Amino acid sequence: MTPRSVCNRSLLALAGLVLLGGGLLILFSGLDLYRRHDLVPPDGWPLTSPDDVLLGSADRARWSSQGWWWWPAVIAALVLTALLALWRLLAQLSRRRPGSLPVGGTPPQKGVELRERALSDAIATETGALPGVDHTTVRITGRPARHRTRITLTLTPEGAPGATLDALCEGPLCTARRATGLPDTPTEVRLHVARHKPHRVE
Repeated sequence: MTPRSVCNRSLLALAGLVLLGGGLLILFSGLDLYRRHDLVPPDGWPLTSPDDVLLGSADRARWSSQGWWWWPAVIAALVLTALLALWRLLAQLSRRRPGSLPVGGTPPQKGVELRERALSDAIATETGALPGVDHTTVRITGRPARHRTRITLTLTPEGAPGATLDALCEGPLCTARRATGLPDTPTEVRLHVARHKPHRVE
């Protein structure tokens, strides 16, 4: 599980618990379940009967006496929270990673999918084993049917860019195209050269 997935699930679980607690609180109060079932809520528990309100007259007067800035600050905080939640939702809907990719030929096999993380790790591992390659980073973006592969290669000082690109196309990329069944997958390769390590003279 990626850190992004852990963050998404944690935020979703937290929001779900808050909404569930608020909904149950309002439900118990609105249906007067405490009185009907002889339940005794804890001291200071809000909304224990249908006549209760979230903010009473004394509370409203107390918060209003804080100054002119209090309610604008509360409204600004609520608006900011709503905007952050909307931004998070739009970020999830417009995700740039395909998530799952088809496996097999055309059409792909039903019920068989390949996670883009697994495919990028496989390409990086196979590419890192090529001669003259010091480090490899692979990222897959786009939609499942039209994804794009971005590869960053760091070559050793003795590595040959032309030979490395030929080996990359004939090896890892060819294997990835056969696995997904998409022969025309756009691929962007960026080449870097590792610096020479300093030599120690004795």
